[in-house]
Amino acid sequence: MEFKHQTVLLQEAIAGLNIIKNGVYVDCTLGRAGHSIEILKHLSNGKLYCFEQDEAAIIDSEQILNQNKYRNYEIIKNNFINLADELQLRQIKAVNGILYDLGVSSPQLDDYKRGFSYRYDGPLDMRMNQTASLTARMIVNTYYQAALVKLFQNYGEETFAKVLAKNIVIARDEQEIATTFQLVEIIKNSLPQKILKKTKHPAKRVFQALRIEVNQELFVLQESLRQATTLLAVHGRLVVISFHSLEDRIVKKYFQSLTQDPNYETNQQLPVISYFESNYRIITKKALVPSIDEQTVNHRSTSAKLRILERVK
Repeated sequence: MEFKHQTVLLQEAIAGLNIIKNGVYVDCTLGRAGHSIEILKHLSNGKLYCFEQDEAAIIDSEQILNQNKYRNYEIIKNNFINLADELQLRQIKAVNGILYDLGVSSPQLDDYKRGFSYRYDGPLDMRMNQTASLTARMIVNTYYQAALVKLFQNYGEETFAKVLAKNIVIARDEQEIATTFQLVEIIKNSLPQKILKKTKHPAKRVFQALRIEVNQELFVLQESLRQATTLLAVHGRLVVISFHSLEDRIVKKYFQSLTQDPNYETNQQLPVISYFESNYRIITKKALVPSIDEQTVNHRSTSAKLRILERVK
């Protein structure tokens, strides 16, 4: 099956990394190597480490990188929650830039066998790492109703979480929910017509919630960001591209926590001077978003937001 993949916010991400030719860089989300190739173009004696847990993506990326005759890179088959440990194994104590391009890649979405998309009928899977044990099918068929409600509310921000969870439990008591279209049908039958008539697909929020749960995406992101900031060399940059509000909120708040005086709110009420100096500064006071042209060419870029943090001392 042949896939097309368009790298989102490519030039903005590369500019944000402020690459130096002999620097050490990390692409935490290799995917199909779109950002990695562009980083390698800017390196001479430098080195790029690429994290990826999807076997199919690794195979495709190795072919792409080898075709372009790049050698100064290493693909690390692991989840980026293990960022610090993997770099420590390679005696890397500081890096000049780290990039995250979060979310699901187009090839993953377009492969019906992966079960990420509500637009194709396939097995309810959604695992980024296909050797992992937890699948969307297991969640849908085994989680208690209350747990499904919490999941859809917290990770999908789904208004109709209660009725959706109730109807999923009723349906699975009659027959196991094994495919994406089985789940989509339950969702459609659970929602009012005013919601079904909207342009946004009615299953979007539930599928997002399931994918986040399967891959523990928010926890992994928080933990990896913490590691990333400690690994940055002075003047090193951290660039994060997110695709939904939950991810962007985590990134935004974490960047703020690093750059704002922890006693800021208290000091606002007192006649005191703050001498707090952060080791970091936020480069993007407001998140960067794709241009209208990019959104027109690649509709999957529409929700993307890019934020940049720099270590200053």
